[in-house]
Amino acid sequence: MHASYRKLLWLLPCLALSAQCLLTLDASAQKKKGGWLFGKKTPAAAVDTAAKKKPDTKGLKPYKEVITADAVSANGLFKVHRVKTEYYFEIPLKLLGRQLLVVNKLSKVPEPLNDAGVNKGMNYANMVISFERDTTLNKIFLRKQNPFLEVPANNAIAQSVADNFIPSVIDYFKIETYNADTTAFVINVSKIFDGSNNSINNVFDALGMGSSPIKDLSRIRAIKSFEDNIVAKSELTAKITGVEVSIETTTNMVLLSEHPMTPRFADRRVGLFTTPRWYFSDEQHKLEQRDLITRWRLEPKPEDMQRYRNGELVEPQKPIVYYIDASTPAKWRPYIKAGIEDWQKAFEAAGFKNAIIAKDAPVNDADFDADDARYSVVTYAASAKANAMGPSVTDPRSGEILEADIIWWHNVMSTLHSWVRIQTGAIDPRARTNHFSDSLMGHAIRFVSSHEVGHTLGLQHNMGSSFAFDVDSLRSPAFTARMGGTAPSIMDYARFNYVAQPGDNVTQITPAIGVYDKFAIGWAYRYTGAKTPHEELPALNQQLRAHENDRLYAFGEQQDIRDAIDPRSQIEDLGNDAVKASRYGLLNLKRIVPQILSWTREEGDNYDEAGKMLNSAIGQWNQYAYHVLANVGGIYITPTVYGQQQNTYQHVEKKKQQDAVHYLVAEVFNTPAWLFRNDIYTKSYPIKESPIGNIEYGALVYAKSLQSYLYYDLLRDERLSRMLENEAANGKTAYTVSDLMTDMHNGIFAKTLRGQALDIYERNSQKGFVDALIVSIDKSVVRTEVKKLQPEQQPAAMENFCTFASQPPLQEDRASRNMMYFAVNRVSDAVSAKRGELSRLLQLLHSKKNNADRATADHYNDLIIRINQALNNK
Repeated sequence: MHASYRKLLWLLPCLALSAQCLLTLDASAQKKKGGWLFGKKTPAAAVDTAAKKKPDTKGLKPYKEVITADAVSANGLFKVHRVKTEYYFEIPLKLLGRQLLVVNKLSKVPEPLNDAGVNKGMNYANMVISFERDTTLNKIFLRKQNPFLEVPANNAIAQSVADNFIPSVIDYFKIETYNADTTAFVINVSKIFDGSNNSINNVFDALGMGSSPIKDLSRIRAIKSFEDNIVAKSELTAKITGVEVSIETTTNMVLLSEHPMTPRFADRRVGLFTTPRWYFSDEQHKLEQRDLITRWRLEPKPEDMQRYRNGELVEPQKPIVYYIDASTPAKWRPYIKAGIEDWQKAFEAAGFKNAIIAKDAPVNDADFDADDARYSVVTYAASAKANAMGPSVTDPRSGEILEADIIWWHNVMSTLHSWVRIQTGAIDPRARTNHFSDSLMGHAIRFVSSHEVGHTLGLQHNMGSSFAFDVDSLRSPAFTARMGGTAPSIMDYARFNYVAQPGDNVTQITPAIGVYDKFAIGWAYRYTGAKTPHEELPALNQQLRAHENDRLYAFGEQQDIRDAIDPRSQIEDLGNDAVKASRYGLLNLKRIVPQILSWTREEGDNYDEAGKMLNSAIGQWNQYAYHVLANVGGIYITPTVYGQQQNTYQHVEKKKQQDAVHYLVAEVFNTPAWLFRNDIYTKSYPIKESPIGNIEYGALVYAKSLQSYLYYDLLRDERLSRMLENEAANGKTAYTVSDLMTDMHNGIFAKTLRGQALDIYERNSQKGFVDALIVSIDKSVVRTEVKKLQPEQQPAAMENFCTFASQPPLQEDRASRNMMYFAVNRVSDAVSAKRGELSRLLQLLHSKKNNADRATADHYNDLIIRINQALNNK
C-alpha cells in the first residue's frame, strides 16, 4: 500500500462513530396547519405567496426544450429527469416549504476507510431542508431548518422566535421552466450530487478528512424517485495526502409527515436516546427546555383501538421491519433474526404483538436498496474491525425513529470468541477451543443482535442493571434459568457469566432481554392517544414510581471506566459486590491461564493464539481491578423526584471502600505471579492485534504500565475530593483519605516495613505508587523530568473496554453527570495527605536503606531522591 494512502488511518480517529452525525440542533421543522410552529416560518411566506397563483413564465424556456425527447424520467415524490448527463427535479409547488429529511449514507468505501472501521451502511451529516421560491430572482433557495423549537402560532413571542432563529440558506437553483399546467417547477440539481457542491453531502468533511470532491473525478451514479423519497447515488473522489480516494454515497430526501408523531418527554429514571426541544409561549415565566425520547411510531389499527384499550395484544398499523443484508453468511442469519425478534416479547409490554419482524433482504428487487431510508437493514461489513453498532435516523420534530442501520462487522466474532473463552471456559468445555461450534458462536451472535437492536429501538446502555443481581445468585442454576441472563437488561455490558464456578452447573451464561428492557419498551411505546406530551406526564411518572425501590427496574448511566463515580453503573461487571465478583472471576482465571497453551494448540501453528489469549486474560484481570476501584470514593447516585423517600446521593460504605483497597493491594499492586510469571512467556508474550500488526508486551513492562494507571486513577484529585466530601459530611463513619494512605502504606510497603528484600516486580510497584503521588500533588512545582513519569501511552489491556458502539457522539448515551468535587487543588487536603504520605515514606526508606541488598538499596535511594525533589527538600 502507498505510504500516503496508509496515512488515512491516522486521519480517521473513531470514525465508526463520528461518521454518523445524527440530527440535533441543525435540523428543522414547521407545522403547516395552525397550532404550534415547529421552528420558524421561513421567509418563503413573504417572498412567495404565489403557490396558488399562476407563475410568471416570461423569459423561461419551454418545458420541452429543457426536458427534451432525450429525457429518461421517473415519477415519485418529485419527477426525476435525466437529460444526457444532467439531472432535473420537477417539484410540485405544493411541496414548497415542506420539510425534507436528508439522510446521507456510505455505500462503498476504499480500503483505508474500511481499515479504520468506516463501512457501507453508516449514515452521516443528516439535516432537514425545505425549498423556497423567490419569483423576483427566479430562484429556488434551499434552507437548512431548525427543528428544536415550538411556539403557539398566535402568541406574540412567535414573531421573536421567527426573527431569532432564521434557517440558513445553504444553496440555490435557477428555475429552468414550469410544467404544462404550471403546478410544478423544474430545477437542475446535478451540482449537489456530482461533486460540484457539498451543500447537502459533505462526506469528506463529515469523515474528518478535510477535503472536497474533485468535480472531474466525481459523478452521479443514479437518482431514483419513490412515493415519499428521492434516492441519489454518487461516486465522489477527493485527494487526501496526495492520494485520490473515492467513496460512493447515497443521499436520501425523505418527505416528513405534515402531522408529526406526538412526542414523549424523557425521564432520567429510564434510559432512552433523546432529541432536544425548546417550548416558547407568552404564558411562561421561563423557557421550557425538554428532551424527547426517540422511538418508532407504533399505533394500533383504528379497528383494533378498543381491543387495545381493553388490554388485548394487537398488531401495530406499521410494524418495525429489519432486513438482513444478503452479504450475511447464511449460517448466521437465523441467529441475527432471532436476536431481532426476541424483542417481540418486550413489545407485548406496550400492548403490541408481532411488532418487530426480521426478513431477508430481497435479492432481485430493483427497487430495494439497503441505503434507501425506507428500509432498516442489518448491513454485514467485510472488515477487520471487531464490533457492531446500532444507530438510527429520527425526525427531530417528534423523536420518531424513521429507520435504523445496524452495522455488523465480520470480525466481531473474534471479540465474541475471546470473551466467551476467557469468561466461561472454566465452566463450559465448548468454550475452550480455537474454533467454536456454529451453535455456540450463533448463541453469542444472537446476544449481540439483540443488544444492537435495542439501541435502534431507542434504548441507551443501562450500565446499572447488573447491580440488581446478588453475586452469589449468579452461581445458582435455578436463579439464572429463571432470570434468563446475567442482568435484568441486555443493554448493560454484562457479558458472560464469569462468576459461576465449576460444579455450580449454571448453563444460562449469556445476556438476554430482561425485566428492565420489557419495562422500558412498555414505558416508551405504550400508545395513549395523547395530543401533547404534557398530557402523559402524570401517568408516565406513576409507572416509574411503581418500581422506584426495585433494582430490577433501575437505570444507570454510562461512566468513564477510569473515574466512575457510581460503582453500581460500570461496564463489563456482574453482580452487586465488585470485590466478591472479582474474586470469583480470579478463581476462574487462575484455572484458565495454565490451560492456555493446551487450549490454543494447533499442530504446525505458532504461539500467536496463545499470546492473544494471554492478553485477554490480563485484560480481564485489569477490568476486575477497575470494577473494584470504583468503590473507593464512590457515590451511589439515584435519579429521584419529589415524593420519593430515597436519597439521590449516598457515599459508598466505609467497609466496602476499605475492602476494595485491600483487594487492589493483594491482587493488583502485589503483582500476581500466576498471570505475569508463568510458562506461557517462554513461548509467547501477550499479543495485541493492531492495524500495523501484532504487538507483543513483555511481562514486566506490561504489569508496570497497568499498575501505574491504577495508582494514578486511585490517587486522582477528583476521587480524593469525593472522599473528603464524605468525611466532611459523615465524620468517622467515612472512609477517609488518611485511611486510604494508611492502607496503601501498610500494603505496598509491607515487606519494606519488615526489612525484607524486594524482587523487581515489587520494586516497580512501589515506584508506581510514589510516582503517582508525585505527579498528582501540585503540577506547578513538579520538575519536568518527574512529570514524564506519568503514563503517556495506554497499554493494550486498557483499550477497547467498550465495544458494540451504539450511537454517534451527538446522540450517544448520557454520560454520568458533571459533578464538581474539586476546585483549587493547592488548598485541598488531598495535597496535604499526599505530601504527608511522601514524608512518611521518606522516613521509612531512610531507616531501611542501609540494611537492604544492593538492588533494594538502590531502589530505596532512587525513591528518596525523587521524593526529595518533589518536596523541594535540600
